[in-house]
Amino acid sequence: MKIEFRSVDRTNYNECIELSVNENQKRFVAPNQFSLVQAAYEPNLYPLAIYNESQMIGFILYDFDEELNGWSMSRFMIGSFFQNCGFGKQALKQFLFFFKENYPDVLELYTSAEVDNMKAIELYKRAGFKEGNIFEYEAGGVQYKEIRMMISLKSQE
Repeated sequence: MKIEFRSVDRTNYNECIELSVNENQKRFVAPNQFSLVQAAYEPNLYPLAIYNESQMIGFILYDFDEELNGWSMSRFMIGSFFQNCGFGKQALKQFLFFFKENYPDVLELYTSAEVDNMKAIELYKRAGFKEGNIFEYEAGGVQYKEIRMMISLKSQE
């Protein structure tokens, strides 16, 4: 397993758009197509393709969240064909390393997960994220209930 991150650009955006989660997970994470459009039109959103060797296996979108006044991993997904192989755990670990290398002055990183997405919550907890507050919001006519999680990047050294 050799996880690396690459920019999403004109050479790989179609592959990124085609990558999706299992049907029963689609309510937990926005489609990559939506994330790429957001990143094109909203400031401070940074999309990354997750590769294992030369194969795209997942996607991360991270951003500076004005509401939190902090950095957030707002999207994290591993394609359905690549799940349950350890890629999620390894990609998350590598992303934390990548983030600390590229943003050495940032002390905390946030993420969130739907409260009933126990698989994601457990993955984040095993990586060192701590559970925070539960919050609700509406987007596109859909009501969401999520748990905010935070990791101290200084404790990861």
